[in-house]
Amino acid sequence: MTQTNDLEKYLPLSETNIYILLSLVQPLHGYGVMQHVQQLSQGALSIGPGTLYGAFSTFESEKLIEMVGEENRRKIYVLTVKGRQVLDLQAQRLAILYHNLQEVLS
Repeated sequence: MTQTNDLEKYLPLSETNIYILLSLVQPLHGYGVMQHVQQLSQGALSIGPGTLYGAFSTFESEKLIEMVGEENRRKIYVLTVKGRQVLDLQAQRLAILYHNLQEVLS
């Protein structure tokens, strides 16, 4: 298992990167990820191909995602265990932020 300190170097994740990684809990190709992000964000976020494939390249080199297949020349990626651990740490950070927002705004 990867040490927490090793994973913290990826944090904080941008909103775009959070949605990309969330979309890859199940195997998807790039176009599928773009559609899923728009759906998950309720239309608030739209990712272009340049942003997406740049993120894919970075995430793959950092072992946060991996290519698991190819379908009609479309590469299919999925989140790795390390990627899930990074998302979990980000979720913990966001929970603290949300709690603090609620405290201040109440």
